[in-house]
Amino acid sequence: MAAPLVSVLLPARDAAATLAASLASVRRQRLADWECVVVDDGSLDATRAVAERFAAADPRFVVVPAARAGLVAALNAGLARCRGAFVARMDADDLMHRDRLVAQVEALAAAPALAAVATHVRIFPRDHLAAGWRTYERWVNGIASAADVRAEAFVECPVVHPTLTFRRAALATLGYRDAGWPEDYDLVLRALARNLELGVVPRRLHAWRDRPGRLSRTGEAYALPRFSALKAAFLAERFLAASDRYVLWGYGGTGRALHRALAAHGKRATHVVEVHPGRVGNTIHGAPVIGPDALRAIPPTPIVVSVARGGPRSLIRAALAGMGFRELRDFVCAA
Repeated sequence: MAAPLVSVLLPARDAAATLAASLASVRRQRLADWECVVVDDGSLDATRAVAERFAAADPRFVVVPAARAGLVAALNAGLARCRGAFVARMDADDLMHRDRLVAQVEALAAAPALAAVATHVRIFPRDHLAAGWRTYERWVNGIASAADVRAEAFVECPVVHPTLTFRRAALATLGYRDAGWPEDYDLVLRALARNLELGVVPRRLHAWRDRPGRLSRTGEAYALPRFSALKAAFLAERFLAASDRYVLWGYGGTGRALHRALAAHGKRATHVVEVHPGRVGNTIHGAPVIGPDALRAIPPTPIVVSVARGGPRSLIRAALAGMGFRELRDFVCAA
């Protein structure tokens, strides 16, 4: 058979309750030149039977049985079977808008410099959806360009992984790895570290299911300290590669966690910036606390802005730009 234009990479484990709806959303795509590679990661329920039923009715569905080896192994096994020029990620409990593949292929065709494009999302079901997930949904849906992806990369994962469509050659070069932290965020930061550009189709073309048992809620690799460790590792390797010193703006919960994680890489905060006048003049772990105006008086040092809320981050960005500091060259925002 001729290679399809798009390979949909869909790992599944014990997903019989939701897989049929997910595969039906793939089958409804307005772009018809696709294959869907369903990797059954050693499911103990009827997941494989559901996938094989779709494959029997439509040869564009390909079922890949796999040992119960985990998500990263399933992703790499499926990627090895993908034949399309583009690889679109999909999860076994999510739903694709019928325009998703055509919109992403058109975006990649129009911008050859992009290695991949994501889309905006709607998290469902909405009943009992936690405030934190609503905040993340608003934030990630505000990211609309490759420049936004780079600027926000250390705040949170700036794209939703199962919405990504990659050029196959780029994804094959990166592959997936288990480094003890979220494999999806790791993939995004590795792509950016290799100067690959990740764009966004600013439309809600993916319904992203929230459920109590999802891996991002239950897996050890997705615990909050592992996110701090991941960010610190990439910051140390890239933004702080030429310096073992940095200025930390913000010492709330997120700033403290990042400060500890960066210390594991030998990176030390020389100053801590605070806007509260009562804290200026104190020291934190030997670093003097200074106000924003004092930044001009200290030797040029990379600045890591680590505040959790978007409003204060925007004000800090504006303040630093007003002082002549350039984002991604002189400072980076994290959370």
